[in-house]
Amino acid sequence: MKQILVALAAAVVFFSCKSNADNAAAIESAKKATIDSMNNVSAIKQQVVDSMNALKSNRSHSRENVAGTQYNNETAPAVANTEAPAPAPAKKKGWKSWSHTAKGAVVGAGAGAVTGAIVNKDRLKGAAIGTLIGAGVGAGTGAIVDHKKKQSTQQ
Repeated sequence: MKQILVALAAAVVFFSCKSNADNAAAIESAKKATIDSMNNVSAIKQQVVDSMNALKSNRSHSRENVAGTQYNNETAPAVANTEAPAPAPAKKKGWKSWSHTAKGAVVGAGAGAVTGAIVNKDRLKGAAIGTLIGAGVGAGTGAIVDHKKKQSTQQ
């Protein structure tokens, strides 16, 4: 019986080693594709920066022409003394950008997982059930808070 188990274990090891060689080539090609993709994104970002700098220099050149009343046929200003648009308000980042529904679901899932693992003898099953119930209750509570905030801002 031991010999069969040893032979079976050896066969599994040999087959798994064989597939790792195939996987290594696939992993390397995926790495190369990722690096190429990142380089392409960097090149596109640089093109955008260059085009924005070119527009900025054209705009400053046009304003100099307006101020000095020297006009070229090529760089005639479209509108004189235009103001730049107001900057958009900064977006919240991280936890603050989440809705109350999402926050409630995450907090409820964590609390439910801990509670379920403590209460149930089968820790894994209890944690899974507690996570689902806690996420549902937390999301429901967060949705109620979101609804109340939306009503208060409309009034």
